[in-house]
Amino acid sequence: MNSQRVAVTSAVTALAPAVWGSTYLVTTEFLPPDRPLLASTVRALPAGLILLLITRTLPRGIWWWRAVVLGVLNIGAFFYFLFLAAYHLPGGVAALVMSVQPMIVLLLGPVLLQDRIRPVHLTSCLLGAAGVALLVLQPDAGLDATGITAGLLGALSMGSGIVLTKRWGRPDGVGLLTFTGWQLTVGGLVLLPVTLLGEDLPDHLTWGNVGGFAYLGIIGALIAYVLWFRGLSQLPALAASFLSFASPLCAAVLGYLFLDESLRPLQLLGAAAVVGAVVLAQPRTGRTRPAPSQPDRATSRVQHDSHPFRGSTNNE
Repeated sequence: MNSQRVAVTSAVTALAPAVWGSTYLVTTEFLPPDRPLLASTVRALPAGLILLLITRTLPRGIWWWRAVVLGVLNIGAFFYFLFLAAYHLPGGVAALVMSVQPMIVLLLGPVLLQDRIRPVHLTSCLLGAAGVALLVLQPDAGLDATGITAGLLGALSMGSGIVLTKRWGRPDGVGLLTFTGWQLTVGGLVLLPVTLLGEDLPDHLTWGNVGGFAYLGIIGALIAYVLWFRGLSQLPALAASFLSFASPLCAAVLGYLFLDESLRPLQLLGAAAVVGAVVLAQPRTGRTRPAPSQPDRATSRVQHDSHPFRGSTNNE
C-alpha cells in the first residue's frame, strides 16, 4: 500500500474504536442500569445472526474452533468487560484503562507474529498512554476496583484477539461480512446462557433503552466490526491497535458535548498527544524500489508479508 492508501485505511478503521468510545455514554444514559451481560448479548447476537442470514456461510474444518476462540476474545469476553467497566467507571476513566491494549499487542507480537519491537512503537505507547491520562483523568475521577479490573481484562481480551486475528487471517473465499458474522454470533451465543442465568431481565424497556440497544447492535457491532476487521486485514496488528486510542478521544469529546464535562488546556494537550501517538505508530511506505539485481529478495519479502492473509484452506 502507498502512503495515501495507508492513511485512508487507517482513518476508516479508526471509525470503529471511535464508535466504541460512544459505548460509555450510551450505556449510562440509555441502557437499563446494571445489566452488562444483557447489554453484551443484545449487542452481539442479533448483529451476528443478521450477517449469517445474509451470507449463509458457516465455518469449516479448523475454522470452527478458530471462530470460537476469536468470537470469545474479540466479542464475548470483550463486550462483557467493556460494559462492566462502563457501568462502574466514568467513561473517560474506563477508556483510559482499556487503552493499555496496544501495550498488550506490543508484547504478544514478537511471540505470535514474529514482529520486532521498535523504538518508535515504545515511544508511541508511552506518548499515547500519557495523552489518554491527560485527556480523561480529573481530580474527581471516580475509581472503582471492579471497573479497573474489568477494563484491564477487556484490554487483554481484545489485544489477544487482534494478534490471533492477524496470525490466522481469514480462510480463502470468506468475506468480511461472513467473518464478522461468525465472531458476533459466537460471542452472543456464549453470552446468552450466562445472561439468562446471571442477570434478571428488566421488567420493561423504554424507547430510550430500545434505541440504545439498536445503536450498539447495528452501529457499534455490525458496522463497526466490519470496518475493524477490514482494517486489521490490511494494517500491521500494532498499528491497528493504536487506532483504539480513538475510543478515549471520542469518549472525552462526547462527555464534553453531552454531559457538561470540561476540556481544559491539559486535556487538549492530551488529545494532541493521542493523535500524535496514532500517527507515529502507523506504517511507513518507502518510495524506493528494489534494485534489479535483487529480485529474489523482493519476491520473498512480498510473499512473507502476504502470508497472514492466505487463510487456512490446507487445514479445512
